[in-house]
Amino acid sequence: MNLEIIYQDEHYIAINKPPGLLVHRSPIDQHETRFAIQLLRDQINQMVFPVHRLDKPTSGVLLFALNKPALIQAQALFHEKNLIEKRYIAVVRGYSPEMLTIDHPVKAQIDKRHPDKRNHLPGLTFLKTLANTEIQANIETYPSSRYSLVQLKPITGRRHQLRYHMKHISHPIIGDAKYGRGRHNRYFEQELGCKRLLLAATELTFTHPIKKTQVNIAADPGADFRKLCHTINLGNLPRLSPRCNNAN
Repeated sequence: MNLEIIYQDEHYIAINKPPGLLVHRSPIDQHETRFAIQLLRDQINQMVFPVHRLDKPTSGVLLFALNKPALIQAQALFHEKNLIEKRYIAVVRGYSPEMLTIDHPVKAQIDKRHPDKRNHLPGLTFLKTLANTEIQANIETYPSSRYSLVQLKPITGRRHQLRYHMKHISHPIIGDAKYGRGRHNRYFEQELGCKRLLLAATELTFTHPIKKTQVNIAADPGADFRKLCHTINLGNLPRLSPRCNNAN
């Protein structure tokens, strides 16, 4: 399996991660045998170090460093709100607000030393609705069902933040087995042939830590994502050509 490389220089490399691929080995998915780190390392015959993470079911821009000094400098960007900008698109249940700032704590990972304590960390996400649709499908208690295409910009970078925030505002992402609505997920899988989480990281913008130039990396959400949006009349998503714009 060859990964789609969408950016590369002497310090960093980015791929368009397909949905269903783990970034690295995890005790939660012990049966998995393929990981983005391993596949990319073998593909370019060089060690790679993930700068950030994407959930297994999420697709899109995933950045790696090619050496440890570059890794340390890039990771510092992800810890500062104003130094990096991430954009995602998602299909969610219901008619979402036109624009919304979601300011809500997100549960932290369980501390194995204190499994009964679940800390909450501040979480901030900007939402913009791009399109709405209504389909004639009696999934819950109404003869039709509504959905929205949204753009999400996480300001903080908590685990499962976008999925958790969309559940919090009662507009869960379609295909989300953990935070979503089972009836809608089953309808999309069984009737529309969509078996993925409809969440894609489409853009990553930052100042190159070493070159000090502006970098914008874009990734297409995938033919399956675009086909689904077309099928339920959420618009014809333009194909986002993999690109990296940077000032020399």
